[in-house]
Amino acid sequence: MSNPESFIDEVTEEVRRDKLFALFRKYGWIAVLAIFAIVGAAAWNEWQKARATASAQAFGDALLASLDGETPKARSAALAAVPATGDQHAVRLLLEASDPDADRAGTLTALATLAADKTVPQAYRDLAVLRQVILSGKETPIADRRAALGPVATPGRAFRTMAVEQLAYLSLEAGDRDAALTGLRSLIEDQDAPGGQRRRAQQMITALGGDAAGG
Repeated sequence: MSNPESFIDEVTEEVRRDKLFALFRKYGWIAVLAIFAIVGAAAWNEWQKARATASAQAFGDALLASLDGETPKARSAALAAVPATGDQHAVRLLLEASDPDADRAGTLTALATLAADKTVPQAYRDLAVLRQVILSGKETPIADRRAALGPVATPGRAFRTMAVEQLAYLSLEAGDRDAALTGLRSLIEDQDAPGGQRRRAQQMITALGGDAAGG
C-alpha cells in the first residue's frame, strides 16, 4: 500500500504545484503591481518631503534677502514679491507687519489683509486681528475693537486668552472697572492662560485696587 499511497501523494503534490503556477500566471500581475505601488508610494513620499524641505529653505532664504532692503518701502516691496501660498503667505504678511514704527500704514494694511484672508489657517488670522487691535489703539472705536476680538476670545481659538485680556483692557479704557476686573479674574482661573499672563492679570487687578477673589 505504501507505493500506491506514495504515488498518490506525488500526484497530489504535482497537481497542487500546477494549480499554484496557474494561479500565479493568472493573478501574479496583481502582486507585481502591488509591489510597484508600495515602492512607488514610498519614493513619492520621500520626493514630496525633499520638495517641501527645499521649498521651505528657498522661502526662508527669500525672506531673509528681502529684509536686507535699506528702507521700509524697499523691504515691503521685496517681501511682497516673494512667492507664497498658505502658511507661507501668512508668515510673509506677518513679516510685512513687523515694523510699525517705520511703516505704520503698511503694517496695518498687511494685518488687515491677513485677517481677512480665509485661505490661511484661523490661528494666523486671529493673531493678525490681535495685533491690529493693539496697534490701532484709540484710532479705532472701542465698539469696533470689541467686535473684532469677540470671535478670537471664543473657546477653542489659539489666542483666546490674549483676546480675553485685551477685552478686559478695553473695558478699562471705556471706564468699566468692574467688567475689567471680571475679565482679569477669569484669566487667573484659566488653566489655558500662561503663567506670565496670569501674573500680569493679578498685577493689574492689584493696581486697580481689587483682589483675585472679587471686590
